[in-house]
Amino acid sequence: MPYPDYPIPADESQRQRDLERLGVLNHPGDEHFERLVRLASTVLETPIALISLVDGDRQWFLAHHGIDSTETPRKMAFCAHAIAGDETLVVPDAHQDPRFCTNPLVTQDPKVRFYAGTPLQSRDGHNLGTLCVIDRLPRHFSSSQVRLLEDLAQLVLRELELRRLTTVNPVSALANRASFLEQAEPELLRARQAGENLAVLALQLDHFDQIKNRWGLQASDRAIMDVAALLRSQQCEQDLVGQIGDHEFALLMVNVDTDTAMERADAIRAGINELRGAFSASGHQLTASGGLTLLAPADRQPLDALLRAERALCLAQGNGQNQIAEILADPLEAESVLG
Repeated sequence: MPYPDYPIPADESQRQRDLERLGVLNHPGDEHFERLVRLASTVLETPIALISLVDGDRQWFLAHHGIDSTETPRKMAFCAHAIAGDETLVVPDAHQDPRFCTNPLVTQDPKVRFYAGTPLQSRDGHNLGTLCVIDRLPRHFSSSQVRLLEDLAQLVLRELELRRLTTVNPVSALANRASFLEQAEPELLRARQAGENLAVLALQLDHFDQIKNRWGLQASDRAIMDVAALLRSQQCEQDLVGQIGDHEFALLMVNVDTDTAMERADAIRAGINELRGAFSASGHQLTASGGLTLLAPADRQPLDALLRAERALCLAQGNGQNQIAEILADPLEAESVLG
């Protein structure tokens, strides 16, 4: 008899984006995560412990103790059920549970009987996977053991957050250039498969060196933080934003047409004009120039689109700054300039 299908979370598409943007899928094993699963196995007295990330049609083990596998099909994964809710899922005896009694992971190796998994929730509230412990015998799991597993899951999340901090700008907390491009890769593939548009906006603050020289580092950092906050407020849930240079930002807009992308880009430029920040008593007005492009058929990687957006940015700066210039597939053709 076939085993039942797994539930699909209501936030599946954005959950998948959060998982991809975590930047750990398919990366080599890490001793810090391996140490955590060994600890979970020891203190909860189970032969198997895993950090499982539920990805597309598979679960992939960021760390594993007690089994050699690095992934299994999602349709077999107990963790695919655990991420459908926000509470720890406990299965005392899989043989007695209709969701799992015919599952090959139960009827064959590793012969799972007991399972407990706590969802690993992203900062935006999406369940990326679990910290789980497994036994080959049925067992009772007390409320204190559930709390202990949940505490250990928080340590996993803390370690993931520390990893994320190495990929962001320390002032803006936005993805740095390398991280922005890495996170944009799956968006390019997704857009290709769905036949959708992607737009990339490269944005740079005008006269930034003058700001630093006249008002100092604190004021220039405040300008960066204010612009970062504005970009976050203007991005849609599926968009990607990064700080890709000293005072340069990038926004990847998912599934937008040219007109909508330009409207959003110019709204951001106008919003920067209204930021007062550290300059409220000085009369100084922040301005920014931007370059906009759409994903072109010849683009093989996100960098291709970003470089074209940066060429458009140079056009905007050459035309007097405080405006958005647009270049489509032809890097020599400026389609429009907005003041």
